[in-house]
Amino acid sequence: MSAGDLVTGLVIDGETVTTAESIPIHDPSRPDTVVGRTAAATPADCERAVEAAQRAFTGWAARSAAERADLVLAAFEPLAKSAAARAEILTRENGKCLQESQIDLAVFEGRSRAAAALAAGFPPLTTLAAPPFATRIHRVPAGVVTIIVPFNWPLAILGASLPYALIAGNTTVVKPPPTAPLALVETLRVMAEALPPGVLNVITGANDAVQPLLTDPRVQHVVFTGSTAGGRAVMALAARSLARITLELGGNDPALLLDDVRLDEDTVGALAGAAFMTTGQVCMAVKRVYVPRSRYAELVEAMGTALDGHRVGDGLDPETTMGPLNTARQRDVVQQMLEEARAKGAQVREYGGVDEDAVAGGGHYLRPALVLDPAEDLRVVTEEQFGPALPILPYDDLDALVERLNTEWSGLCSSVWSPDLDRADAVATRLRTGTTWINQANASACDDRAPFGGFRQSGVGREMGPEGLLEFTESHVVTAPA
Repeated sequence: MSAGDLVTGLVIDGETVTTAESIPIHDPSRPDTVVGRTAAATPADCERAVEAAQRAFTGWAARSAAERADLVLAAFEPLAKSAAARAEILTRENGKCLQESQIDLAVFEGRSRAAAALAAGFPPLTTLAAPPFATRIHRVPAGVVTIIVPFNWPLAILGASLPYALIAGNTTVVKPPPTAPLALVETLRVMAEALPPGVLNVITGANDAVQPLLTDPRVQHVVFTGSTAGGRAVMALAARSLARITLELGGNDPALLLDDVRLDEDTVGALAGAAFMTTGQVCMAVKRVYVPRSRYAELVEAMGTALDGHRVGDGLDPETTMGPLNTARQRDVVQQMLEEARAKGAQVREYGGVDEDAVAGGGHYLRPALVLDPAEDLRVVTEEQFGPALPILPYDDLDALVERLNTEWSGLCSSVWSPDLDRADAVATRLRTGTTWINQANASACDDRAPFGGFRQSGVGREMGPEGLLEFTESHVVTAPA
């Protein structure tokens, strides 16, 4: 399996299916380089995948949760020998550093093991025995589940839903990201061969061609991770058949520094890492930093020192600390935000260096940037940047800030930073976001035992933890006379 020569097919009913047309996948570090090609599904291919999943559902749902968990974990065994190659392919199609790609693969398996650990005693059975009725409440699998994942951490994000859907007794169709499908398809192809046919299917292709994965009435649940705008589109399509949805959407995640925050190397390094991981292309990354006005200058200087050590370049280069953005379009969006901030009087400081050979290849590179004291109505503040641009905003009234943040469109994640844990906790509990961290943030701080999701326009439903299993079930009530 070598990049460049790799061509991935569809996976339907346990078999690899080739298509008449394929889609080239380009390297964000060298956009003229084709990493590989992926199959271009037709609507008929999607219908076949849904049909295979529907056909497999009865037998899969009839197994116990423990048996399903054992089969899911066994499907990881043949993947070990290809882990290094798949991580390299993921970096070449995604752009991020190789170490992050290796972690991506590992988190997928780790989250699957966490889901499997919940299989004992699942599904729960509730009994209501008081007259006049004797009632049992069963939790049963929903049916066919479509799962759509983004480019940034495709395997890790899939790990928040796929193993939970399968262990809960559902069959699945996975739609990989269009710009970075190769490593994911290769992973799922091997897993699908180890599972009963039809339990795990994989479809790649253009959005219009794969609409049946959202609108087919046999699809009972749709899971989507991506932008808020994308979530609205998915929700509208799924509404045609009233399929249930789980949406993990965009976040404009604030970090609130309290006035006693220690701006030492460890704290500032953690804050910078939480903001610029994967070149800022993480939904749960710190997107804005609010700091007391009295500590503002100190924070700016400390963050600048931390960011100056970055080396931007090809993700396969061991010297690289930050890769390119995944697409030229997103690079341009971030650049436009920075240019708008400059035009409106905000100071934009860029840090670190870009590898000259990488620049010569035309990659989608940006240096990490701080946007200093921008107006609150600028796009770099109000929208999710999804790139290496971080606004630093001084505040004077913590209570007013918390109240305002709780009314914004975004409600995915937030963080509070203070050495006084009781004080930080008091602020954290007031923030209306799906997750609030204390003195940490982003994926490295995510506790996979807990449910994950967002408030307001940052999502619908929850993934992972016991709630992650129940999300893929329906309540079936059986009542008889007492």
